[in-house]
Amino acid sequence: MTTESSVSASKTGAGIDLADLTDRQAIDRILAGEGDLFRILVERYQGRAHGLALRVLRNEEAARDAVQDAFVKAYSNLGKFEGRSSFYTWFYRLVMNQCLDAKRRDKGDRHVEFEEGAGVEQNLEASEMVVPEVAGVSFAPAANLMRKELREQLAAAIEQLPDDARETLVLREVEGLSYKEIAEALEIPKGTVMSRLHYARKQLQRILVEAGIAGGDTE
Repeated sequence: MTTESSVSASKTGAGIDLADLTDRQAIDRILAGEGDLFRILVERYQGRAHGLALRVLRNEEAARDAVQDAFVKAYSNLGKFEGRSSFYTWFYRLVMNQCLDAKRRDKGDRHVEFEEGAGVEQNLEASEMVVPEVAGVSFAPAANLMRKELREQLAAAIEQLPDDARETLVLREVEGLSYKEIAEALEIPKGTVMSRLHYARKQLQRILVEAGIAGGDTE
């Protein structure tokens, strides 16, 4: 696969750096026949898409396959992209659909242990999602915990959430998507996003308090 440096080094006939093309400009040129420019979108979003797929599927190979399939679908259906949302949101919806399809195909999904490095804990580290405020919990008793230990506790608690609550929480707190973007990515109403997040945060708080690693009122 082409590297970012190769894209940034490429120039258009007018001397414009290809890496400076907006998503919309790149898409217009791809649809006009410059199919090789799709690599710009791949390089721009493959890292974040893989992170999302890994957090949902908790399996490196499955995540890689889901992202690859999503890019194939994106290329094949690029003409259907209307631009009402960002390409990023439209593409993330494809990634999420591939992840959900993969989960349906493998209903007996095995739990991935933290030490295997493919689960939530690894991505909490990468995303810096270790702040106590994520669940509205007061972490005074956790102040003396090592950073990695707290991350593991949070990851273990997130793993216990129902799939829809966990996916919504990850999109909001780890990916940093807005309520509107989450609603578009999951194809659910904004109100459902808000209720899922409220539920996920309350459940996460309860799990952490019951585990004795956080102080707080779950009411």
